[in-house]
Amino acid sequence: GQMNRLQRSLRATFMGLAVNAVLTGAKFAAGIVGHSHALVADAVESMADIVSSIIVWRALVLAAEPADEDHPYGHGKAEPLAAASVSTMLLLAAGWIVLAAIRSIAQPHPAPAPFTLLVLGAVIVIKEGLFRFVRREAASVQSSAVRTDAWHHRSDAITSFAAAIGISVALIGGKGYEGADDVAAIVAAGVIAWNGWRLLRPALDELMDTAPSPEVVGQIRRIAEGASGVTRVEKCLVRKVGYYYFVDMHVEVDPNMTVQRSHEIAHGVKDKIRGQIPSVRDVLVHIEPARKAEPAEASPSPSPKERGLG
Repeated sequence: GQMNRLQRSLRATFMGLAVNAVLTGAKFAAGIVGHSHALVADAVESMADIVSSIIVWRALVLAAEPADEDHPYGHGKAEPLAAASVSTMLLLAAGWIVLAAIRSIAQPHPAPAPFTLLVLGAVIVIKEGLFRFVRREAASVQSSAVRTDAWHHRSDAITSFAAAIGISVALIGGKGYEGADDVAAIVAAGVIAWNGWRLLRPALDELMDTAPSPEVVGQIRRIAEGASGVTRVEKCLVRKVGYYYFVDMHVEVDPNMTVQRSHEIAHGVKDKIRGQIPSVRDVLVHIEPARKAEPAEASPSPSPKERGLG
């Protein structure tokens, strides 16, 4: 149910928050003491993660609020809004890391200390594990916000991996290779930016009421067409609000039936769809008279009388 979904989403989010808080401190300290730009860039990325987890947490709580007078369709859009703002933060973090690294390549600086590699090794293992856990939860609760949060953990594992490679090259290469650490930071930033963009698009789609996948719409149409008394489904518009779908459909029925009967058919359509697809929150059915099949030689343009129908 809704509550269970909220609890699971929050558990994944809070676990990420706690782990990030610890890792961020460790990375900052190691990066400053051990002269590693890639590690400091990594710490900044973790801070972006912490902020994003807080945004996701608030959005999940808000999205679970029931519909009220001001928000008759519920508060589900809080999730894609959070996902969009978090993705934007990923893009900004990437930009910051690139600028910092480019500035630093030009200046001579000491090579990173070997112990920074141990810190990174631990980070990579922890973060990749966290990514897998949170992604699994996101898939089972179908939340764009929790999915964005999961990718934050994966991008953190990637930045750490890139940093580890850069530091290794700087250490093995010795003099003249100190900049490898900065190059690693730039590569990592590219990965972060790509993920930010990849996550921003679906969130924007949801905010813009982009139709869900043709499979979902097709399934809804098929269920409706199978309902008793339905001649044909004319229009079927579906939009997603958070976890739920809202459907508007135009259904054609026999024009000579009573209003009572057409009302029963409309109800049947709604109940059937909601029964088979639990994530459909509401179905609005508009009844239209079915058009009689016209003889082949009739002109295709409808007469004014017919055009008035519908």
